[in-house]
Amino acid sequence: MSPARAADGTAPDAPSDAGPPAPAAGPPAPALPALSAVSALLGACHPVPAAAVTLFTAALAAAVGHGLPGAALTVAAVAAGQLSVGWSNDRVDLRRDLATGRRDKPLASGAVRPAAVTAAALTALLLCIPLSLATGALAGCAHLWGVGAAWAYNLRLKGTAASWLPYALAFGLLPAFVTLGLPGAPWPPWWLTAAAALLGTGAHFANVLPDIEDDLATGVVGLPHRIGARCSAVVGGLLVLGSAVALVAGPPGRVPPYGWVLLAVTAAVVLAGAGWRTGRSRIPFLLTMAVAGGDVVLLLVRGAALGGLR
Repeated sequence: MSPARAADGTAPDAPSDAGPPAPAAGPPAPALPALSAVSALLGACHPVPAAAVTLFTAALAAAVGHGLPGAALTVAAVAAGQLSVGWSNDRVDLRRDLATGRRDKPLASGAVRPAAVTAAALTALLLCIPLSLATGALAGCAHLWGVGAAWAYNLRLKGTAASWLPYALAFGLLPAFVTLGLPGAPWPPWWLTAAAALLGTGAHFANVLPDIEDDLATGVVGLPHRIGARCSAVVGGLLVLGSAVALVAGPPGRVPPYGWVLLAVTAAVVLAGAGWRTGRSRIPFLLTMAVAGGDVVLLLVRGAALGGLR
């Protein structure tokens, strides 16, 4: 039972042996809003594909014989370009993401402000320009053409039948950016350019699959939307397989045993991805990233095939 109250309505004094009063509770610990905002901002840059492309660039730079300063500059330029592309993509898609209830995206959920993403995208783009040109005029132009193609996709080409073209161009120019930064500015071999372009185009088809219904509902009708989810899964898989074939069979000399292993694994992954139930699953895209990882390993192992570029 609670103690009786005094005539003025206050509680009676506590007994003298009750000990000193407990200290008043302080304010709750701050929730580190600045850290949360940074995390949300990073989440809006499409971190998985951005990191994959950057790591691929680092592996390629090592394979063709870039020194540490040149490799670091090349990787920094690609990282800045990828950040600008990822942030601009989420910023341009904000209205559509809100219309379709995409609460998994930081911008659509309100975890980060649109102005912050816009500023981040433009800052990364401005950094990308001098970083790219610092590797050499020809190399820098190749990279900036690729970044420009990616921005064109975000701003306009995403909803057209040419939606695949920016991917083919941006990925196809990436090896040129890396090799043109070497002494003598050599162009990459044809098979490396073909492998990169095919892989990038295949990633486009795989990446669209989880969002294809939402895109159609908001008026985005790229090439994958026009041919349908099932057909897009098959086309994307064949393009990724073609990338592996170019990478394995393109270099001069006999195909080594590990090349045949990569082709077999890629074919199995493509079959698994094509047979996966369409919907919001990102499994086909993640399988494509796994194949890209295998391509990077093969590229490092077969670095001797690029020896003429050093």
